[in-house]
Amino acid sequence: MPGIWAVIVAAGRGSRFGSPLPKQYTPLGQESILSLTLRKFSQHRLINGILVVIHPEDIELFHQSCPDFSTRVKLTTGGDTRQVSVFNGLKALEKECPTSVLIHDAARPFIKEDVITRLIEKAESGEASIAATPVVDSLKFSTGMTIEKNISRDGLWQAQTPQAFPYDRILSAHQQAAGRNDFTDDAAVAEYAGHPISLVESGRENIKITTADDLILARNMIKLTDTDGHLMESRTGLGYDVHSFEEGDHVTLCGVDVPHSRKLKGHSDADVGLHALTDALLGALCEGDIGSHFPPSDPQWKGAKSDQFLIFARDRVNARGGKIIHVDVTLVCERPKIGPHRESMTKRMAEILAISPTRVSIKATTSERLGFTGREEGIAAQAVATIQLPASAD
Repeated sequence: MPGIWAVIVAAGRGSRFGSPLPKQYTPLGQESILSLTLRKFSQHRLINGILVVIHPEDIELFHQSCPDFSTRVKLTTGGDTRQVSVFNGLKALEKECPTSVLIHDAARPFIKEDVITRLIEKAESGEASIAATPVVDSLKFSTGMTIEKNISRDGLWQAQTPQAFPYDRILSAHQQAAGRNDFTDDAAVAEYAGHPISLVESGRENIKITTADDLILARNMIKLTDTDGHLMESRTGLGYDVHSFEEGDHVTLCGVDVPHSRKLKGHSDADVGLHALTDALLGALCEGDIGSHFPPSDPQWKGAKSDQFLIFARDRVNARGGKIIHVDVTLVCERPKIGPHRESMTKRMAEILAISPTRVSIKATTSERLGFTGREEGIAAQAVATIQLPASAD
């Protein structure tokens, strides 16, 4: 298949990782490290094919830890060094006739889409380039544990992957370097063959998971990023609503009809719990309140089920690339008793929000016979919603 291919180097044993399981197959979140890396390239619109270079003993392990990619990628086996493994991968692509190739470490699952895009653009224009990040820490030189001299960090970059090349150029460079095994990356191989290499700035989040400490950092990072690797930030919103009673035979609370001697008065079904939670989600989004989106003056909302208001707020979170982390609703009333219905309310709200019931909290309290709720004139509700959104630049 002509076009742009990614070569994912996954043949290493990970001796510094301190685990009998090669690091690329270690779970990270809901997937293995290698599966997360493959997903970044498989979802990129400009990548035409993926080849994974694995250890000869890891074929079954690959299929077990990367089930989504068992039939979607091409496999070949590596050699004793990374350089040999990459060369094997490049030779395995000869029949595919790729125009450009991106060579990437299996243990770098946080590469960003825009970095891949910029590298592809350079390779397709005939230029070799690598992802890299500027060195920001002070550098010291020592042959023991005593500083011997300071080293200027000016002009220094930390090389990362992907490293992108016109295919024929990097294949030829590896052929020229085949008798040596001292090159630390493919840029060095290309430089050995006389090819200039440019830099594409990448972020420090594009770490290579090498040690057990790196894995701890990666696990913290994956909790704070979305599926595309964008940094997430937490937002919290507060909602409050109140409805008075009128003649009826049930109240609708948190999506559940509860038998009662009266019902709540409102333009819609007056579900005070869902109204408060809708406002909490909209507040976390900074997108107004329920009245601005569903004005009571609009006849189309007369008698409407309040779950559609909450679904609207949920979909707004999703549209912003966000995630609902936790919701908490407190109902304030003397009657009806909430306890017997809490489980069904929790289940219903989880269904509406499309989240686990373990992320939904529903509580009830009285006002000790004080105020309008104490006089049983109505029901009040408070809600708190915690969401994650892609971090803004401002």
